[in-house]
Amino acid sequence: MGMPMARNLLAAGMPTTVWNRTRSKAEPLAADGAHLADSVAEAAADVVLSVLPDVPQLRSLLDEEALAALGAAGTLLVVTSTTSPEQVQALGEELAPHGIGVLDAPMSGGVAGAAAGTLSLMVGGAEEDLFRARPVLEVIGATLTHLGPLGAGALTKLCNQVVVAGTLASLGEAFGLARAGGIDPQQLTRVLSGGLAASEVLTQKQDKLLSRDYALGGSADNQVKDLLYATAAMEQVEMPGRLTPVLLQAYQDLVERGRGQQDHAAVQELFLRE
Repeated sequence: MGMPMARNLLAAGMPTTVWNRTRSKAEPLAADGAHLADSVAEAAADVVLSVLPDVPQLRSLLDEEALAALGAAGTLLVVTSTTSPEQVQALGEELAPHGIGVLDAPMSGGVAGAAAGTLSLMVGGAEEDLFRARPVLEVIGATLTHLGPLGAGALTKLCNQVVVAGTLASLGEAFGLARAGGIDPQQLTRVLSGGLAASEVLTQKQDKLLSRDYALGGSADNQVKDLLYATAAMEQVEMPGRLTPVLLQAYQDLVERGRGQQDHAAVQELFLRE
């Protein structure tokens, strides 16, 4: 996700510094005009986007040198990870004494949305922080919604992930039923796309469902993580979840079958006989 986002920032004429835990993954951006940082500290800027799976990975990078550099730059750290509201709120409290602001802006739209600059961004944090980050966020996202204080974006993304997980599982079961009953999956795709069952999930994942090639996009491992957070959020507000526990079990079963690092569309395999 970070690669296409950075390319859109560069295409918009924004000076962009990139850093990756695996340097080789960031190196192609140098040809587009990005500055390659050798450390998190060197990547300090007015606005820093963290594109990592979760907050613990981000925390592991914030050593004393990084905190000093980000604080000296007066950095606003935009956390795009799918995480829990509690984790991003705690991060904000921890970084404030260092002079580092935090905005949570998890995103939806997949790699295709990141490449097209059409991500949907769910923002939590102070109005003034969003005002500061808006010129950057509007380059990478077509839908930018401020949902409340820090953590509100994270909770909204968990709602989004319940829908994505449920839609993918429903599609997997439907494709399984079609295959078992002798219906051409390609024809099923055409029918679903033309009716009420049409969705962005179907649009982006149909090739994987048809080919059963689950090259990594959003991983099954991360889908489990997201559903665990969603389950905890439901418990926090004392809401009895009915569908989410079933979805969580399905994706956990998928991971137990060794498919954790495949695209979450591999949930289809739970419903196929062969």
